[in-house]
Amino acid sequence: MRIAASKVIKRFILDGKKTAFVAEHDFVMATYLADRVIVYEGKPSIDCVANSPQSLSTGMNLFLSHLDVTFRRDPANFWHRINKQESTEEDREQNLDGSYYYLDD
Repeated sequence: MRIAASKVIKRFILDGKKTAFVAEHDFVMATYLADRVIVYEGKPSIDCVANSPQSLSTGMNLFLSHLDVTFRRDPANFWHRINKQESTEEDREQNLDGSYYYLDD
């Protein structure tokens, strides 16, 4: 259901040549809908700064670096998967490269 909803939202935005600000908590849906992201940094409810909009890849790398989480693309179904910290070669390599998130085309 969530993929169908995200396709409808994305099609509405693209077909109408509209700009949309979407606050989404589902990581997969958010990355599907976004072409640019705004990353907020600081202490929630205390002190926060909004960065300027940046590319999906750059913004997600910044966001995930703060969480110290890496994502990979599952080779079987191409869904994003969270790497188990320090338990996979991919996680170690991505941390060394500073590549917490990547976007395949």
